[in-house]
Amino acid sequence: MSAAEARETIAPSIVGAEVGPIAHEIDARWLMAYAAVLGESDPRYVDTLAPHGPLAHPLFAVCYEWPAAVAIRDATIPAELQPRSVHATHHLVIHRAPRASDRLRTIARVTDVRARRSGTLIVTRFVTTDTAGEPVTTTDYGSVYRGVSMTGVPPRDVDELLPRAAAAGGPEAPRANAVLSEGASGPPAAATGWRERVDVPATLALVYTECARIWNPIHTDVAVARAAGLPAPILHGTATLALAISRALAHDRRGDPSAVAEVSVRFTGMVTMPSTLTVQGRDCQDDGIGFDVVNEAGALVLSAGRIRLRSAS
Repeated sequence: MSAAEARETIAPSIVGAEVGPIAHEIDARWLMAYAAVLGESDPRYVDTLAPHGPLAHPLFAVCYEWPAAVAIRDATIPAELQPRSVHATHHLVIHRAPRASDRLRTIARVTDVRARRSGTLIVTRFVTTDTAGEPVTTTDYGSVYRGVSMTGVPPRDVDELLPRAAAAGGPEAPRANAVLSEGASGPPAAATGWRERVDVPATLALVYTECARIWNPIHTDVAVARAAGLPAPILHGTATLALAISRALAHDRRGDPSAVAEVSVRFTGMVTMPSTLTVQGRDCQDDGIGFDVVNEAGALVLSAGRIRLRSAS
């Protein structure tokens, strides 16, 4: 393999690479801003008089995980390949909601690298704990580096590899991988129970960037987006997911955001701005809340979404 070809591949030896802990201080302003950019109207999201301050949106973990995501990417992926990354899967476990005045620490670790037809899948686990060492959130975040090969492995559909867990990831590692597909399209497989239209204004990515404190110029800088092969900036995948979670919870009679224990989803398309999305309720085989999101053309941009709620005590 030539030096040029080596720069176009990702080695499986990055499994086990780790950064952190990276410290964060959570404040009420950050919690309220994140809820506001999503259009939340529940008064708990801005209640600074509550014992633990404003309620954290169920997806708020993506905000404090971002610095660790940048650090692990810089430690494992050549700079020239980084713009090729797209969000593929997300699996979040909320052990307890983050709170205002929390001092949290996040460790990021690569748990899996796999070849797929469109490139190379990397799964990174973000483990966040509080000052007492107690778990707050755990996220398995899957990214596909499009057009990038995995060193020494021919491209294959990742679905062929699902039965094999990554040893470095521990017993939970397959859970993020298990919701990955090679790009879905068409209507959801399960029956749709409700639909809600969500308008995506041209400025949403700019506002989301500041409220979430997630800075990735592919979402806000047209020059960077075009250099990555896109006609214009696209909305953050986590913004699309957060919007969908908010709508799904609002439509379900059990949908108390403070009771969310787990979220999983596949990312199957990009969201342009301005545009209109439709969040669709989907039947689940268990007691979870299911959802998908389609764009104006009816193509899926999020699929197999599922929210698990804690049982009432």
